[in-house]
Amino acid sequence: MATSARIQPPTTSSTHEALLEFPDNRLLIDLCGEYDRNLTEIEQKIGVQIIRRGNQLSVLGEEALRDQAAEVLTSLYDRLETGRSVEHGDVDRELRMGHSGDDVADDQLEMFKGGPVEIKTRKKLVEPRTDAQKAYVRSLFEHELAFGIGPAGTGKTYLAVAVGVNLFITGQVDKIILSRPAVEAGEKLGYLPGDMKDKVDPYMQPLYDALNDFLPGKQLAKLLEEKQIEIAPLAFMRGRTLSNAFVVLDEAQNATSMQMKMFLTRLGEGSRMVITGDRTQVDLPRGVTSGLADAERLLAPISKISFNYFTARDVVRHPLVAAIIEAYDAETPPA
Repeated sequence: MATSARIQPPTTSSTHEALLEFPDNRLLIDLCGEYDRNLTEIEQKIGVQIIRRGNQLSVLGEEALRDQAAEVLTSLYDRLETGRSVEHGDVDRELRMGHSGDDVADDQLEMFKGGPVEIKTRKKLVEPRTDAQKAYVRSLFEHELAFGIGPAGTGKTYLAVAVGVNLFITGQVDKIILSRPAVEAGEKLGYLPGDMKDKVDPYMQPLYDALNDFLPGKQLAKLLEEKQIEIAPLAFMRGRTLSNAFVVLDEAQNATSMQMKMFLTRLGEGSRMVITGDRTQVDLPRGVTSGLADAERLLAPISKISFNYFTARDVVRHPLVAAIIEAYDAETPPA
């Protein structure tokens, strides 16, 4: 059986160098990545130089940066030893998070007691890639009502749907209900061709996309047909009591105050609700207050409700997305 990587002390007092020895050369190849792209990313993000020598990696740089890079490399190698792969997202997660907060004492949730946080679905394991994402996932398991608020690309909806699928396949809820306000900045629903399903499905497509990532196509189609998974506009929620369900309201910034109150009061016995939204992308008519803003103001004092916030640092899409969000955030609105 392979043993974990061993870190040797700096070789000289003048050069900040750490040697990491990896006993399994096949795993070392996977650690380095195709054309050493994983090593290159670590070098660029941390500011060190990594040289491969046989089954060793030499890390050169300032002591603090060298130690950080060594910790990332060792953690990724440990991941490979457990039989998991190392993809770009795994490198990105280690660079963002390292082991900060991994050893969280929690008497209720085993997944947060140490090691990686993994959400198991039928098709893949989903792991939070930032500390804010990890705190968000934890709140989804711990709270019956949780809010995820922040810019696009921070994983608010994706992680919520992943948790919903996990709770469904483990029998903790009987159904999944995903909803969005059918609000847009252009055409009205009535102008679009087709029946009501044809009209609203384009607005629900991001929810279908998330489900397709977590469930096999045939199984998803069957669950949709049997109404064990529902995807519907917010207006369709009126008059219902949602019991034993995992319920997600996406794009909640486009719900009015009355719609938000209506939705929140649908919460039934044995259910969990997640509300996600981006306060900077409100498409409601001028003068109409966003229900998300009202909910934050009114519900913040209730301790059993969790509010989770994301920033551009939590964006896990293309790096340019974070830069774009920061540029817009820095722009002072005209007087």
